[in-house]
Amino acid sequence: MNVMLQAPAAGMDSSMMWIMLILMFVIMYFFMIRPQNKKQKEIAQFRRSLQVGQSVITAGGIHGIVKEINDNDVMLEIDRNVKVRVDKNSIFAAAADANANATQTK
Repeated sequence: MNVMLQAPAAGMDSSMMWIMLILMFVIMYFFMIRPQNKKQKEIAQFRRSLQVGQSVITAGGIHGIVKEINDNDVMLEIDRNVKVRVDKNSIFAAAADANANATQTK
């Protein structure tokens, strides 16, 4: 008896694996990477548009009012006659924006 067994078509499985892999990267890009890049651009734009007198929040959670803006740092007044110099990259959000976001999530 001469029985021949045929192997499954390996080309079909391999191409399906590549399609699934590419699809997974596309999904990751649109749901994870792209929104993160957009958020980083918004924060960078906010930091460039800082103005004296604006209420802000640092990444460490310190609330203050911008008193002076330099190239790399910002002088914040956190209480009457209490000023602190922080790196411009640590300014995270405007206090009004953060309060609005907190109210929306409740």
